[in-house]
Amino acid sequence: MSENIITLIDENGEESLFEIILSLEAEGKDYAILVPLNDEEDDDALIFRIDKDEKGEILVPIEDDEEYQIVVDVYETLMEEEGLYEE
Repeated sequence: MSENIITLIDENGEESLFEIILSLEAEGKDYAILVPLNDEEDDDALIFRIDKDEKGEILVPIEDDEEYQIVVDVYETLMEEEGLYEE
């Protein structure tokens, strides 16, 4: 399986496959943009902060609206620079 495919477990213990489509840095922190692979109905991207613990890198959900918006702004800027995003 591709190294960009990961399994996340939700609060109900359900496993879902996601593809990491992009990792980026915003304000000195690293983030990963993920899209679900198992759910054709839900194609919304999810944003996680990449933190480190004693076992290595972990994905942490962003719960702060301001932090989320900063990452979205950086993502949109990157996509605009690549010609992949238009408002």
